[in-house]
Amino acid sequence: MTDPFVDGLDVYVRAVLGKKAGELIVLDVRNLTSVADAFIICSGRSNRQVQAIAEHTHKELKKQRLKPLSVEGMQEGHWVLVDYGDVIIHVFYEPVRSFYDLEGLWIDAGRVETESMKNLPPPEPAKDNFDE
Repeated sequence: MTDPFVDGLDVYVRAVLGKKAGELIVLDVRNLTSVADAFIICSGRSNRQVQAIAEHTHKELKKQRLKPLSVEGMQEGHWVLVDYGDVIIHVFYEPVRSFYDLEGLWIDAGRVETESMKNLPPPEPAKDNFDE
């Protein structure tokens, strides 16, 4: 049996994956905040890749008649936030992502796996600085 909430998120996930976004995580925040229903968090290996992921996502979702309410951080490419209302996409440059640790901040959020995520390698666990 499929979940309409998860199925609806897959269009966003496919768009993000179009430019090889890394460490993709989808968080179900419906019971934790009224800001959004889901956060999609992913990484790029450079600020150019972060910008490319965000631009590609915008173009692909526009084809689906989905337009963002706002886009922040595109110029710098360190953390691009694309707000689609119910879904907020966070595209991070890898070092910036570990600094802000949204996954840790939203630890109580459920993890969601959409159809497009089923064959992806699992995200690497966050590194802590205690072993260095």
